[in-house]
Amino acid sequence: MSNDLRHRRSLRSVLAVGAASAALLCAAAGPAAAAQSPGQKIADALRTSPVYVDPSLSAAVDAADQRALVQQIQQSHLPIRVVLVPLVEGDNWAGKPEQLTEVVHDRMGGGPAILITPGGFTDDIEARAWPTHSHQAENAAASVYFDDSMKGAGLAKRISRAIDVIKAGNGDQVYQRLTAHLGTPSSRPSGSGTPKSPTGQATSPVVRIVALAAGPVLVVAAGWLLLRRRSRLRDFGTPFALPRSVFAAAHKADEDGLRERAGEEVVRLGEESRAATGDPAAVERALDAYAAAGTVLDRARGVPDLAGVFALVAEGRAALSPAPAALPLCFFHPLHGPAARRIPWRPLGRREQLRVAACDTCLRAVRARRAPEVLTDRLDGHVVPYFEVPAEQSLWAATGYGSLLAGDSLTVRVQRGDFTRTLP
Repeated sequence: MSNDLRHRRSLRSVLAVGAASAALLCAAAGPAAAAQSPGQKIADALRTSPVYVDPSLSAAVDAADQRALVQQIQQSHLPIRVVLVPLVEGDNWAGKPEQLTEVVHDRMGGGPAILITPGGFTDDIEARAWPTHSHQAENAAASVYFDDSMKGAGLAKRISRAIDVIKAGNGDQVYQRLTAHLGTPSSRPSGSGTPKSPTGQATSPVVRIVALAAGPVLVVAAGWLLLRRRSRLRDFGTPFALPRSVFAAAHKADEDGLRERAGEEVVRLGEESRAATGDPAAVERALDAYAAAGTVLDRARGVPDLAGVFALVAEGRAALSPAPAALPLCFFHPLHGPAARRIPWRPLGRREQLRVAACDTCLRAVRARRAPEVLTDRLDGHVVPYFEVPAEQSLWAATGYGSLLAGDSLTVRVQRGDFTRTLP
């Protein structure tokens, strides 16, 4: 009996030690497992399969759909990955497809890749490629939204269609074909007196791209700005809906109110810059932006210049922020605030594209095929979209309030005199 008792005690001791060891191992592994970010979880899953579907979307893209997409991707021999997660305001990606793709691509270790995700709107999908625009992936995915044969198709079929176009490598051509007939150029009202730019004379980059051989015309849409099909086009005095915002109105009281608000923001930026204790170079950039904003504010001639003050203040605040570089203000209407993402902008009748920053409001308008509000200016007595003003007359037309700059800043442009040279 004594030997049996000792045996049972020994067995209990072994089990106790084993349980304690297991508990310690679980405790040690717990924080590491809990620390795995959503982006890392998706990246790890993509190393096993090129298609990741969040459980909440498994009804829309079931196991059979996933297998078919995997096979299609493998046959394409391209670094395509599909990431299907619900995107809502306040989630890990702030509801933004580009933030999701940026994080996942980084967690995957970078390198060549094409990530397909849900878009920011119903029935929309997006693609992001590294290197940028490789295999014309962005337009390949964008074209699906405008493909009548895809109307009512499920998410899996729309993604499959995008993969087909990406594999073919003709996304730009397909996008152009599907959108070319959705709007037509609208001539400027007669008697506008808008002069043609002499050969060699500098004009806004946007104007140079959208100029048509038939003569001076305005563009009905910018980028994906597409008017509703099978409906009569409204006869706008300009090809964009005139801003209803008080900031873009031509009334003096509204302009005075905007000027006062701009002054408050400049003062606040100066206070924040002088109180900042971070990277000296970043603080210096913020102070430079503060000085540039003050220069523009002091000599602002109207709403477009005051909008430039806000754009410069945004540059200064971005310099002080520890967050990744922010997008500039909305290209179409900078007083809408910071842009949500960049979109390809192909003026009608042209093959060339720009990538401009657009706010959520303008994105919704563009995707709904409605004209977004644009900031207007005056040219030869006529109200026109601000970017129709020749570049030598407007810093804002030349830069798109930051959207058209590459490796430069509005602050630098003001410092070197680009703004003051446009003054009478």
